This record gives sequence, structure tokens and C-alpha cells, in this order.
Amino acid sequence: MKKYTVVSIIHYVRLIYRSAIFLFLLMAYISFRFNSGSEITSIIESRPLILGILWAVFVVEMTMRFFPFSFESPGCQKQFRRNYIKTGRTEILIQDNNSVILVLLVWVVFNLSLGALHMSGILDDGIMILLCSFYSICDIICILFFCPFQSWLMKNRCCVNCRIYNWDYAMMFTPLFFVKKIYSWSLLALSVALLIRWEITFFRHPERFSENTNAYLRCSNCSEKLCAHKKQLQALWAHIENYTKGKQEKLEN
Repeated sequence: MKKYTVVSIIHYVRLIYRSAIFLFLLMAYISFRFNSGSEITSIIESRPLILGILWAVFVVEMTMRFFPFSFESPGCQKQFRRNYIKTGRTEILIQDNNSVILVLLVWVVFNLSLGALHMSGILDDGIMILLCSFYSICDIICILFFCPFQSWLMKNRCCVNCRIYNWDYAMMFTPLFFVKKIYSWSLLALSVALLIRWEITFFRHPERFSENTNAYLRCSNCSEKLCAHKKQLQALWAHIENYTKGKQEKLEN
């Protein structure tokens, strides 16, 4: 078993408290939506301390992304000049760059469909907030266990090389566009600012995003080592599948 790094431990901590947030919001939605008919927004706003803590947690997370931080993933830290380690090569190779538009289209179309349901009254603000919270859990699952964007669309080797790593908060908070509250739109605005900062850096300094020109992105310099955990999980599933298949063959024979 590979030793967990500080970065990977932080991801697991985020998974725990984001899951707790989702369960809290889900219970609040079920309890008050079906018992009193109250909107989840009014329930949250009636508890300003909880609302303030939830808002502050994600504001702090996003604000940290604007600055170099040693305990953040190399995937989002490659944009900073201090993490640019020249390899001596000049050809900028970014394998997943051509898939960016496809990912953007898929995400926008999917969430616009949900937004249309919201505007038609089928989905309420509570569902959009729950969806946002669910996205936050999926974000960590993509990092720790399995990422459909990586496997099916981007085809990048790992999160460190991911072209759209800092899109995560903007994607996470997309449903908040339809929740007309100051706290929701402020989170969305900050996440979009983070995405814009990322894209500007990419177009000004693409050499920082390519493993061919930036040695910081190579496995030997990785401080995260999450690929080891993903491989262990894949090996475990393969072992379970082979074991189940073997048992089934014995039963059939």
C-alpha cells in the first residue's frame, strides 16, 4: 500500500466534509420541502451562521487557488511561475487541449437543460443547490477515484496534466446561476474569475502546462501520487471481478 501524501489526505478531508454538507442539505430539503413546503433557501437563510460557514469554506478554497500553495494539487499549481521547471525543450505538447471545447459544450448543454427545467418550475432552487453540492462531491471523486472527463473525453494521463483542472469550481457552481441570491452568485462569480485567471495564464504561458517543457508535471516531481491510489482501486475491482467470475464458473460447473 502506497503512503498517503499530504495533498491526498487533504482531498479525503474535502470529500468527508463535502459529503457531510450534501447530507445536511438533503435532509433539510426532504424535511422542510415535504413537511412545511418551505424553500431550502429560506431554511438556509434562517441559519446565518451555517450559511456563513458554508459560504466561507468554498470562498477560502477558491481564494487559495489564486496563489501558490504547497498543499494544493500540482494540477492547479502548474500555472504559477515558481512551478515552471524548464526541461530545455521548446515544443509545447498538450494532449488534451483539443477536447476542451467538447467538454465545455457537454457541460453547458447538460446544465442548460437543467436550467430550463428550473425556469419552467419543474425544479426549484433547492434542487439546484443540492445539485451544486452533489457536483462538489463528484469533483473529489474525479480526483481520487475515477474521472469520466479524463477517461472518456480528455484522455490526459493524470490530474497533474489536466488542461481544465481549475475549471472545477466554475463547473461545480454552474447550477447557482439559476439561484438568484447574493451568496450563490458571489460563489459563482469567484469561480468564474478563477477560471478566467487560469485561461489567461494558459494563453500567456502555455509552456507551464506542457510536460514536454515543464518538468514540474513529470511523475518524478509529483507531490500528490494519487495515480497510485487509482491503480490500487482498479486492481481491487479487477480482483473482485475475477473472484466473482471464478465463483460463478464453479457454480455453473
